[in-house]
Amino acid sequence: MKIYKTNEIKNIALLGAKGSGKTTLAESMIYECGVIKRRGTIDAGNTVSDYFPVEKEYGYSVFSTVFNAEFNNKKLNIIDCPGADDFVGNAYTALGVTDIGLILVDAEYGVEVGTQNIFRTTEELHKPVIFAVNQMDAEKADFDNAIESIRESFGKKVVQIQYPLQSGPNFHSMIDVLLMKKYEWGPDGGVPTISEIPEEEMERARELNQILVEAAAENDENLMEKFFDQGSLTEDEMREGIRKGLIKRDIFPVVVLSAAKDMGVRRLMEFLGNVCPFVDDMPAPHTVSGEEVHPDASGPLSVFVFKTSVEPHIGEVSYFKVMSGTLKAGADLENVTRGGKERLAQIFTVCGQLRTPIDTLEAGDIGASVKLKDVRTGNTLDEKGCDYQFDFIKYPSPKFVRAIRPVNEADAEKLSGILTRMHAEDPTWIIEQSKELKQTLVKGQGEFHLRTLKWRIENNEKLPIVFEEQKIPYRETITKASRADYRHKKQSGGSGQFGEVHLIIEPYTEGMPEPDGYKFGSQEFKLKVRDKQEVPLDWGGKLVVYDCTVGGSIDARFIPAIVKGLMDRMEQGPLTGSYARDVRVMIYDGKMHPVDSNEISFRLAGRNAFSQAFREANPKILEPIYDVEVLTPDDTMGDIMSDLQGRRAIIMGTESEKGLSKILAKVPLKEMANYSTALSSLTGGRSSFSMKFASYELVPGDVQEKLLKEYAASHTDE
Repeated sequence: MKIYKTNEIKNIALLGAKGSGKTTLAESMIYECGVIKRRGTIDAGNTVSDYFPVEKEYGYSVFSTVFNAEFNNKKLNIIDCPGADDFVGNAYTALGVTDIGLILVDAEYGVEVGTQNIFRTTEELHKPVIFAVNQMDAEKADFDNAIESIRESFGKKVVQIQYPLQSGPNFHSMIDVLLMKKYEWGPDGGVPTISEIPEEEMERARELNQILVEAAAENDENLMEKFFDQGSLTEDEMREGIRKGLIKRDIFPVVVLSAAKDMGVRRLMEFLGNVCPFVDDMPAPHTVSGEEVHPDASGPLSVFVFKTSVEPHIGEVSYFKVMSGTLKAGADLENVTRGGKERLAQIFTVCGQLRTPIDTLEAGDIGASVKLKDVRTGNTLDEKGCDYQFDFIKYPSPKFVRAIRPVNEADAEKLSGILTRMHAEDPTWIIEQSKELKQTLVKGQGEFHLRTLKWRIENNEKLPIVFEEQKIPYRETITKASRADYRHKKQSGGSGQFGEVHLIIEPYTEGMPEPDGYKFGSQEFKLKVRDKQEVPLDWGGKLVVYDCTVGGSIDARFIPAIVKGLMDRMEQGPLTGSYARDVRVMIYDGKMHPVDSNEISFRLAGRNAFSQAFREANPKILEPIYDVEVLTPDDTMGDIMSDLQGRRAIIMGTESEKGLSKILAKVPLKEMANYSTALSSLTGGRSSFSMKFASYELVPGDVQEKLLKEYAASHTDE
């Protein structure tokens, strides 16, 4: 294989909603390049992409696939990303190491929620975008509707490069308004017949060509001057203007094709090769220290590992981008992220499951290596003397959680190792050992995302597992002041245990005045603060403790033991065993014994006095509330809002966003356990949602009563 220079390489992310035809397009692209002699199909399960067993089982992409296409003396590195919203992490990874997003739009459905989500990701990462209206030959394909939905969603920057002469099963020709030519295909697609534009299409073609020329000229002052002087631009000048507009996200070109029939694919690849930005055209990435690193083949060698996977018959494969310098097979590099040294004995260019050994890869290129010692996704490997480190891939927050455990508890350690490896392959699978909930939690982007994890563990690793609902991390607090005292006394021969604590508790809020006196019934308590401790709690809120004792009733050396007792109950609240928060405690009296008093006695006395006072302080349970955003077509809004209200949601409002409706709501976490499944069922998979922690709020009285009964049934008081 030819060694490509940095200025001959283009890196492209292949994106689109589920079912838009990305895998089929990838197959046609490498067929056009001669990598394969015959195009596979998803139904036959023989495509270069989608080669993992779980992908064959489900019939669509689960993992991103890296492949390259050598076309017209240029190298196109393309990463084919799954379309399902559950696997959006792959798009974040791909866009992190590529320079442009090629977004497929289904000619039957136009812009879908998945298209909107993907475009928003490119916007967030400031990546250029080209739209390809695919499946033009589908029974209900409607190009006019598709292009209108693209314009409505993404604005005036959308500019047509091509349009079809017919949509639907009769699609076999199009007009290219950049080249001002007609393209026509036979039944098997492939190489087109190129001819002049028919007279009856010339007016429309010239109109679209003029719009394209103006859009290209707007991105370069010299081109703008020439356009004003001459009223036109050459093809090369238009390409240059489009390229500059792409880089600034000031132009979104639209092309048309049928990937399944290989119509328009070759022309698409020409367009990508001629118009897409090269690696060194794009803004340079920065290291974690803020240093700008240009893709310079003569610079210090630095390699960023953006994907790792365990692949059939091979083992662990590490996919990387050469960020700087020139990588040669056998290079010894230092893992600056994890420490240690790695030898890349073999390096490969990749085309799905096909790997071709290569001796050299220059800056900007993408490749792979196998069986490295200790490399994970996100690691940077540098030559000696280079200290670049990259961390530019940020993933979306999870929105579906399940507790996981092995069927056989003896397999717990084995499961832990598998989950660690799975997270390395897909960083959007987040594993958390929750001390609070006493569960191992697996977090992902949706039910299907986690179901895929379960399938792989049970089928590839032969380890039966169980998914359970996550316990809810409730909080406990109080709503009024109360007092209690408790004497801990234990005598069993010799020295015993003795400690007595009197305390007052009340709700804590930031900025409240210092305590000076309280009245309970006919009793008044005047307090003088001797000492104050503020304990910020890991789970939110505070415990504030005042030593208000007088006359040496409790020696100062026992106060820390009492605070430990209070913390025992803050960590396991008296109502449901949940964490407590936002309480302040005034220790105002107590008793000691000259022989029997010790730290454990006062710890237990403080713990039990606090429990008694807590129960009499009108205690309440708080539940986590999340801000939820649902993006959906207008016709499903009513059903979604009704469903949310059935989940105790408060609807905060609705907005319109690029042709879709956005519903904003605050919803208790307890009610979101199966929301992704319910939303998909309600809307036929046409909606998506995101959720972010907002606050803790009081649970309704009936919910609290139910929680107290459930806890009482499974626990007994000390």
